[in-house]
Amino acid sequence: MKEYRVKLAYLRVSSRKVRLVADLVRGMNAEAARSALHFSTKRASSPIAKLLDSAVANAKTQGAAVEKLVIKEIRVDDGPILKRFRPMSRGRAFPIEKRTSHISIVLFEKEEKAAPKEKEEGEKKVKKPATKTTRAKKVAQSAK
Repeated sequence: MKEYRVKLAYLRVSSRKVRLVADLVRGMNAEAARSALHFSTKRASSPIAKLLDSAVANAKTQGAAVEKLVIKEIRVDDGPILKRFRPMSRGRAFPIEKRTSHISIVLFEKEEKAAPKEKEEGEKKVKKPATKTTRAKKVAQSAK
């Protein structure tokens, strides 16, 4: 099971807002995730879609089947904060924090499960009867 990793650093969107979109596609098939991102109205969906396309292209060049790719992990971390100031009345300055985020996606190729073996006629599973040992049964057995 091979993994394919991609990273995007210094995205100028708050990580709190990006996580909303990341939670939407976590654990999805790559094609289904691309479709979900296409119809999302969030601003962070476009950079995540580009990053996902990059991950799929990397996997494709390494010989992976695109239809089997699944998002194993999508992580959104805080990046550095750009600190700016806005002038306010009476000579004061109001601080503004422009937040950034780092995104990393891990794709893996999901393997098909093998079909269960058919049981032959001689291999029937026998269920053992449940035995419940109570105090009364123990006393009766010890009296014999």
